[in-house]
Amino acid sequence: MANKALDVLIVDDDDADTLMIEEALLTAEPPPAVHRVADGSEAMDYLFQRGQYADAARPDLILLDLNMPRMNGHEVLAQVKSDDTLKSIPVVVLTTSTALPDITASYTRHANAFVTKPMDLDGFEDAVGKIRRFYSEVAILP
Repeated sequence: MANKALDVLIVDDDDADTLMIEEALLTAEPPPAVHRVADGSEAMDYLFQRGQYADAARPDLILLDLNMPRMNGHEVLAQVKSDDTLKSIPVVVLTTSTALPDITASYTRHANAFVTKPMDLDGFEDAVGKIRRFYSEVAILP
């Protein structure tokens, strides 16, 4: 099966983390289309194609941080997974948290995976690479 170029939405307010995620994703062949929004409110505008995101493509995968201003990742996850038009999009929570309540709440809200951001660059790139490989080479997406 040929690799599919994913369309990935990164929802993360940390510029350094976003850059590392993008770099890890863009090493793939074919490279995914990568879009980024910096908080949950922007994510909802993007996903519902409101305002400046009127022409936004539906992502194949959402990489979601939990701790963000305006609207946190838990709220985004709850809205995405309760909306009939969005709930089939896989959401991987990619966060610095290792707190059991965050893990439990994420899966309760139907996250497809919970991944703690490794602190070292190699580990970070490896984790993001595994997520990308799974969703582009293994999983069959709607």
